[in-house]
Amino acid sequence: QVQLVESGGGSVQAGGSLRLSCAASGFTFSTYCMGWFRQGPGNEREGVALSTADGTKRYADSVKGRFTISRDNAEKTLYLEMNSLKPEDTGMYYCVAVPWPVHLHSLDVVGQRGQGTQVTVSS
Repeated sequence: QVQLVESGGGSVQAGGSLRLSCAASGFTFSTYCMGWFRQGPGNEREGVALSTADGTKRYADSVKGRFTISRDNAEKTLYLEMNSLKPEDTGMYYCVAVPWPVHLHSLDVVGQRGQGTQVTVSS
């Protein structure tokens, strides 16, 4: 079955960087739409970034120019490079796998997700 294991979260100061990873197994990674969504301290959810099987990438307006999503199909790993982090980026970040193309704003309600990795940005 689909298994997703996130890593790379941590605590950083504003302006810092983190790189999240999501190791995938149990499905044909290269054919899936993969993405990240986050859940903030107030339980608000936001689709952050996605990468479709054909290489299309989408980003939330709040992270454009700061975050970069990438995938290594050979290693079955999804990444999220996060730069210029802000306190409002604080939250639990979840990796999502969906077998068909989805909208960025649907990432929190479709597909399979991992256990999440916590990102905390202090001012």
